[in-house]
Amino acid sequence: MIDILSTIHDWLFKGWESIWRVLFVGVLAYLGLLIFLRISGKRTLSKMNAFDLVVTVALGSTLSTIIVSRQTGVADGLMAMAVLIALQYGVAWLSVRWTWFRHRVKSEPTLLFHQGEYLRMSMRRERVTEDEVLSAIRSSGGARPETVTAVVLETDGSFTVIQSNDSARATSLQNVQRLTADGSRQAC
Repeated sequence: MIDILSTIHDWLFKGWESIWRVLFVGVLAYLGLLIFLRISGKRTLSKMNAFDLVVTVALGSTLSTIIVSRQTGVADGLMAMAVLIALQYGVAWLSVRWTWFRHRVKSEPTLLFHQGEYLRMSMRRERVTEDEVLSAIRSSGGARPETVTAVVLETDGSFTVIQSNDSARATSLQNVQRLTADGSRQAC
């Protein structure tokens, strides 16, 4: 019985040294991350596409590892964060300057539903079901698919629903891709 209580105690409390380490290292790592984010700008934590989301999750995971893992020093962890931020900055910088690079690393928005018609090839390619399109329509306040001009799967994985009465927003479909019968992509 005493062994069980001792084991439970060790699971819950490793000692004051461990607590003080987490507090000290956590503050240092957090301040380091704030400085890096301030230097690198708002785009570092944006969720404009899947690549941005992966970098955000990786930064959070790295911060957690620095704080909790005794094997990772603050300097090692901050260097890992700096590398991730620098790579994300580099990819964003190149994407803004060269279209060919942007097309290699970033996806394009995809039209899934247009003027009452489910675009099945696009849905299959993006692995989206009819139920998910209907859910997006409901989430946007739509009662029926007939009241919707388009449903777009954005580059960050979110759905955009363009209501039929939003004729001014219809021009926002200009960079959205649609799959043709032969499987090629064409702009709307």
